[in-house]
Amino acid sequence: MNKLKLGIPKGSLQNATIDLFKRSGWVINVSSRNYFPAVDDKNVSCALIRAQEMAGYVDKGTLDAGLTGKDWILEYDSDVVEVADLIYSKASQKPARWVVAVPGDSPFKRIEDLKGKRISTELVNYTKRYFNQLGIDVEVEFSWGATEAKVVEGLVDAIVEITETESTIRAHGLKIIHEIMQTNTKLIANKTAWKDPWKRAKIEQISLLLQGALRADGMVGLKMNLPESKMDKVMELLPSLQAPTVANLYRSEWLSVETVVAETVVREIVPKLLNAGAQGIIEYPLNKLI
Repeated sequence: MNKLKLGIPKGSLQNATIDLFKRSGWVINVSSRNYFPAVDDKNVSCALIRAQEMAGYVDKGTLDAGLTGKDWILEYDSDVVEVADLIYSKASQKPARWVVAVPGDSPFKRIEDLKGKRISTELVNYTKRYFNQLGIDVEVEFSWGATEAKVVEGLVDAIVEITETESTIRAHGLKIIHEIMQTNTKLIANKTAWKDPWKRAKIEQISLLLQGALRADGMVGLKMNLPESKMDKVMELLPSLQAPTVANLYRSEWLSVETVVAETVVREIVPKLLNAGAQGIIEYPLNKLI
């Protein structure tokens, strides 16, 4: 039987990834003592792998596909197929960024000022390559955690750390002097697996439905009835991905109108739709938008 070996990122992305798969049509059950979750698809087997290690396992073929960050693909210079970008949350339109930060009272203002200095980061290989490409000679050391504390205590001169809101960096009294990369989650595949027709079709199926679930995030369906004479007025109010679906009600001069809108606009447009002549307005959630 054909089987796809799929890596699920363990750690901060684990719950969000499992929820995304559920909305996409796959139920993944994780046991607290098992690194191989059960999935309700006989053609898929799952393994919990740290995002930092995922690209290496996919590159070597231990896994056929997996989800990890662009940053960890670049960290290990992995030779994998980047199948799809997966932006998990629209709550903050700011992407995750790897930045160079120094103490707030540091004399360092630019990345060039760090020549000959010591930098701590979890992203060691990429940071070394980045500074080498700029011709800035620095000492880069691996951080096992609490990276911000190392520069606060004066153990290093600067850090390269990931941030979304900058709140942790500001809380430690640090300032950002340079951005080295923006990153997001990606679905990746092993090159040999990608050449296999069955595995590629399965990976593309997963990619399609994961992206569909993400597109539906924050969107809802609206359905309503209205007299045909009110159609133009209602149409002016309806935002839509495409033209709304319109159907005639049986033996009636009334119409049924259905569309997809952002959930945030519903509270604003529903009263306007009622005033424009719409009736029987139904709002319903969306699992996927493909």
